[in-house]
Amino acid sequence: MTTDYRSAFPSAKPAFAMLHLKGEDRADRLDRARHEIDLLAGSGLDAFIVENYFGDVDDVVAVLDHLRDTRPDAVFGINILKDDWRAFELAQAYGAAFLQLDSVAGHLPPDEDAVFAERLATARAATDALVFGGVRFKYQPYLSGRSLREDLELGVQRCDAIVVTGEGTGLLTPLEKTAEFREVVGDGFPLIIGAGVTPQNVADQLAEADGVIIGSALKDTLADTGDVSAENVAAFIAALRALPARV
Repeated sequence: MTTDYRSAFPSAKPAFAMLHLKGEDRADRLDRARHEIDLLAGSGLDAFIVENYFGDVDDVVAVLDHLRDTRPDAVFGINILKDDWRAFELAQAYGAAFLQLDSVAGHLPPDEDAVFAERLATARAATDALVFGGVRFKYQPYLSGRSLREDLELGVQRCDAIVVTGEGTGLLTPLEKTAEFREVVGDGFPLIIGAGVTPQNVADQLAEADGVIIGSALKDTLADTGDVSAENVAAFIAALRALPARV
């Protein structure tokens, strides 16, 4: 690893905009993603995350090709749902700054977790990308039998930043949960809020955190199924800029 979280992004508490790849077909998904990138680029957000939330891996590749061809200086990450290893491959192939794994600890029974941990260590050693890793993440199972503290301590060893969420996409991440995560990982390890942040709550949400992944709050419907709204992007950026810790 040639860098770390705190030196990888220009802001003290960076904001990462999620591209959900909504659309009726592949062409529509790419057109929508292009439009969203145009709206978000230069807005003050620190990076994109290209995710196969509505689309598939081929849609992610199409967007990555678009970024490489039209915005070679763009900072971006990748999240391939249900295929962590493909995410590593694409991150290395396209020069992603980071990749997101929805779970790095707690989601597997002990025998499977040992295999996962070994493979993850090998994949991390072979990439220059940072890894953002979830623990007790939305929609992920809890199968380890370990305590939250134990899983978080393993998570710190397995990634470069821990992502904390509430129960679902667009749903509030409880402040109590964030505080509990912070107590375990310590002040020195990056902690990212992964869901439910809005212009109205961003100050409270980022009080104990080092970054935010934002998706639904940028949409015209304030839900993942909506379309990115220039007005909502501007409102979110204004709220971020009002934070005294943001540089």
